[in-house]
Amino acid sequence: MNTEKMEKHLQALKEKHKALDVQIEEENARPAPNDAIIQELKKQKLKIKEEIQEIEAGK
Repeated sequence: MNTEKMEKHLQALKEKHKALDVQIEEENARPAPNDAIIQELKKQKLKIKEEIQEIEAGK
């Protein structure tokens, strides 16, 4: 993957990571948060974080 595509991919991952933060906050703010949904969102967020770290380490 060339540098420009890598930067765009990295930016998209960071945006997804932020969006998952918002979803987690919204779910936690509900009167009866669904722990299964929160757990799944956190798993997705962790996978994205790991991918971001791999890309940044490879630069």
